[in-house]
Amino acid sequence: LHSSPHFGPHPPRRLPLRIMLAHGRVLAVAARHVGRATPLLATRAVAPSVRAVAPLAPRAFGSAAAEKVAKTLETEIKHEEEQYEQAKEIKAFLKKSDFKFVDTEGDVNIALEREVGGKVVRIEWQLTSPFNADADAEGGEEHLDEEATDFCLSVEDKSSGAGVIFYCSTQTGEDHRYLIGNVKAFSNAAEKDSPSSYNGPEFEDVDEKLQEAFDEYLAEVGMNNEVCDFIDAVALDKEQREYIRWLKNTKAFVE
Repeated sequence: LHSSPHFGPHPPRRLPLRIMLAHGRVLAVAARHVGRATPLLATRAVAPSVRAVAPLAPRAFGSAAAEKVAKTLETEIKHEEEQYEQAKEIKAFLKKSDFKFVDTEGDVNIALEREVGGKVVRIEWQLTSPFNADADAEGGEEHLDEEATDFCLSVEDKSSGAGVIFYCSTQTGEDHRYLIGNVKAFSNAAEKDSPSSYNGPEFEDVDEKLQEAFDEYLAEVGMNNEVCDFIDAVALDKEQREYIRWLKNTKAFVE
């Protein structure tokens, strides 16, 4: 036997109880038949008797808990609807803009679309949570207005499918309300949607004259500070509307 320097020899391994009992029965049967000339005969297996058990009555699925959830949701819905007010910048922008607003209930993606000279201009972004852990840690609500919204602006030829995508984000200020991160060029839809296609160089690394030319190009297709204001406002507004919708859907389910 192998021994341990701390615990001494290992004890012999015990067989499981069900194996020991079965082994004991085999030995007992063998002992009773020692010396007999006639072989053991197989006995017919007898099916165990099964006692009928009355089925349990079905139990209501969390009725009390579901009712509590529904009431709490109803209170939250009332509070959120009373507090909700769409920003004036949203309605004002849509009244005078040439962009078409694309917004689908339940979808976190939002877009603006327009056509310019046979090309489709599309600006896409997502809803933004009004709560920012980093901002709260640094001083609370005073940093809320400084939150940037990521967006991408694509210009695509309707016939060939070729185009460019500008990956951007909004920023505070009055002179220039957005920053460009990368500029991706694609020759067809497959290259545009491919996750492994080249996203282009860092915008700040390209020649300054090219940077200025791209800024002028974006202005021609409709990108300006008012669009940035709209993007920031809708990102928060969309989150609020989707939250209220979530409350209502959840309440309808648990009721």
